[in-house]
Amino acid sequence: MTAESDFRTRVEALMAKVPTGRVITYGDLAGLAGQASASRIVGGIAHYGNPDLPWHRLVNRFGGLASGFHGGREAQAQLLAQEGISCTDHIVDNFTELRWHPDRT
Repeated sequence: MTAESDFRTRVEALMAKVPTGRVITYGDLAGLAGQASASRIVGGIAHYGNPDLPWHRLVNRFGGLASGFHGGREAQAQLLAQEGISCTDHIVDNFTELRWHPDRT
């Protein structure tokens, strides 16, 4: 297994653990997967990764929705709304409270 595929595997395994009604940032996910500076790589993994994972819970460091999300920000906002997460102007409301930290939950 290459380092790249190992990182992808870790990212996808962590993404699968993000609970319903919570969000995680690209940077947080990269750091948890062992490469804190790889947030852009996480974005690529999200865009081309396993479609069965809850990628709609992945947001930027400000709680902003992803411009490259399949279906656009509106689709991501709708999926988050189904989990009780509201957004204003494509930013997660109550982002600080909804941001998932596995060591704190």
